[in-house]
Amino acid sequence: MTDEQLLAKPRAANTSAAQDSHYVHTADLRYQTGSAWIEAVLGDFNGFMQDHAAAEKKAAGMAMSMISHYPDKPELVEAMSELAVEEMSHFRDVAKWLHRRGTTLAADRKDPYILRVRDVIRLGRDVYFLDRLLTAGIIEARGAERFGLVADALPAGSLKNFYRGIARSEQRHLDLFESLARRYFSNTLVNARIDELLDIEAGIAADIPTRAALH
Repeated sequence: MTDEQLLAKPRAANTSAAQDSHYVHTADLRYQTGSAWIEAVLGDFNGFMQDHAAAEKKAAGMAMSMISHYPDKPELVEAMSELAVEEMSHFRDVAKWLHRRGTTLAADRKDPYILRVRDVIRLGRDVYFLDRLLTAGIIEARGAERFGLVADALPAGSLKNFYRGIARSEQRHLDLFESLARRYFSNTLVNARIDELLDIEAGIAADIPTRAALH
């Protein structure tokens, strides 16, 4: 039986296997966001925050979708339940910031980056599950990178601190998705697919036009 078929049960903890794992961080992204992006964000920060709010709301919906698709996986259900609550709390916080700044939420727009990343998810029960976990994690890695850039660019104050916290939470979410992938699949399989997806994501991120949006 191949690794792609070994999904029926969570994998048992294995010390030697854990040594073969390398968890992804923003430094592992193979395309680094340039200064033109942060300039666009700072030039229309309300627009960026409206997009940020929409992204948090969609992330909560994604977590709930994972629960709907995999109700028989208790670890995933509990993790995604907590994630959905956290993402909605972030949505609430961004909405409050927008109101303080004298503006409101905006209508949701399609995110070309997210659409293209999700297009690489393979069909087939096992590989689809693996790819959903790993693409979600890489999306969080990109968010951690970009929210960190926003925090670095903002003047000292509560908004800067807010975005520092958001960047840290994105890294935690990346770790969560990757740990779930390593729970259900071998490190060998996860590492190989992460390597492929990091290359794919870099091409997508480099190709998306610069705008005052998270992606």
